[in-house]
Amino acid sequence: MRFVWLIFIGLVAAMVVVVPRLGRNAATPVAPRAAVPATLTGLHTGAAVAYAGRADSVVAFGLAQRGTPYFYAGVSPITGFDCSGFILYTFARFRVPVPHSTALLISVGQPVARAEAQPGDIVVFTGTATTSTTPGHAGIVVSARGEVPLRFVHASSSRREPFVKVNQVEGSDYERRFMQVRRVLVPGTASQAVARPRPVATLHSATAVAALPVRNVPVTTAKPAIAPPAVLAIRKTPAVAVAKRKTAAPVTKKKSGAVHSSIPKKKTTVAARARPARKPSPKAAPTKRH
Repeated sequence: MRFVWLIFIGLVAAMVVVVPRLGRNAATPVAPRAAVPATLTGLHTGAAVAYAGRADSVVAFGLAQRGTPYFYAGVSPITGFDCSGFILYTFARFRVPVPHSTALLISVGQPVARAEAQPGDIVVFTGTATTSTTPGHAGIVVSARGEVPLRFVHASSSRREPFVKVNQVEGSDYERRFMQVRRVLVPGTASQAVARPRPVATLHSATAVAALPVRNVPVTTAKPAIAPPAVLAIRKTPAVAVAKRKTAAPVTKKKSGAVHSSIPKKKTTVAARARPARKPSPKAAPTKRH
């Protein structure tokens, strides 16, 4: 009976402590979450968007790359830039997607009149050939809105000055090659040449797999019996009789001092040839004196 009363008193005490706290939490209003800026949605949908005031930052960052050498298809200040690679690197610093192609830069953002060009706009030119009518070069506008001459920073491929530098449109060959000004730093303006965002793969929660019962089996490691090595039969070879060499007789010295060896010399017997007896030569008959 005592245990029942103890449990009852504990439940009453818990209700007295917990219920007032629940009432306080319900009374306090929950602060609404801050609304996400509309300009951030453009980054997720692939639009060419930038915050207000980014134009000056883009221009300052582009001017800081002056002196970087020209390198075909280069997109890094370490190796070098080409004209579209310089624009790609500068705008990527501020998360503004632009294509790495001059032919595609003519279609990004929205077109702007030449007199309305402002810092951060992209200016597109034709190629160096006299008859060229397609995009072949581009840069970033650095002059103020309505300022003349129109100045821009770009990665030049000229033989005399192949590096990032600032030039002007008026009074130069770029005026003949001028095509269009494109503005990409406008909130809510979609670009036709930007890359589409990659779809995010849905994550599936892994189902728990029941562990299989494990049976402990004693393992005995038996040492293999090592057989003693077989005794190899030694083959006896018959003894070969070695003839003793005859030792030479000691050398004896004669009194005359001449040294002669006691080794018997080989006697060579030569059969005596029978020589015919010489006939006495006939003597001349004595001449008689008359």
